[in-house]
Amino acid sequence: MDAELDALVREGLLSDERFCEVFIRTRAGSGYGPLRIRQELNQRGVDEALAGQALAAAEADWAALAAEVRRRRFGERLPRGYPEWAKQARFLQYRGFGSETIRAALGGDADD
Repeated sequence: MDAELDALVREGLLSDERFCEVFIRTRAGSGYGPLRIRQELNQRGVDEALAGQALAAAEADWAALAAEVRRRRFGERLPRGYPEWAKQARFLQYRGFGSETIRAALGGDADD
């Protein structure tokens, strides 16, 4: 089995880098953020450094993606009041977006 895998790697038919690129593009297209994608790559046995490099090289606009995911789930109107803001922030956090990206997608902090 290992010999076959080594042969595929040598021939360029099996590549962790290519897997990362396709996986990131697919998951981002499904509305997931970089934190969740990194975790899923790690669960699939991808090296942490390789996952980080692939995410850094990804041509994803995470802020725009977070705003689009929020809009699809909650509509055009930005949250009014802390409970609604917190609900939307938790949703985006679950989807794998960072705090700065979430604030941008929600139009600032809950106090604004």
